[in-house]
Amino acid sequence: MIHPDPQIQRNQQDFLNRFPLNEREHHASLFRIGNAAVIYHQMAEETSLPKLELYYHEWLEALPSNIRESMEKRGFEECKRILSFTRYINERNDFGMDEWMKSNLSEEDYKFYKRQ
Repeated sequence: MIHPDPQIQRNQQDFLNRFPLNEREHHASLFRIGNAAVIYHQMAEETSLPKLELYYHEWLEALPSNIRESMEKRGFEECKRILSFTRYINERNDFGMDEWMKSNLSEEDYKFYKRQ
């Protein structure tokens, strides 16, 4: 899976090109997994604002008190980009990360992802 930002994708390809062919696949797999995760978390941005605010309050309630207090201080706008919150949003919208990764990675990359 390629990165949604063309410049980052070019940087990744440039990085891979510096390695001999027999050493590229490990790094390429890490990039594909990371790129899939980026796209997964960006999906949360498609959720409507009223739902986001509702999910934010639900998410806060589920956090341990010390973390909840920290996230409340950060506020809704800053928390919209926190990975645990974007994952919560996607899961509330029936997009579980594990299932999404499985359907968007090759079988080999998914196995590698699960081992990590």
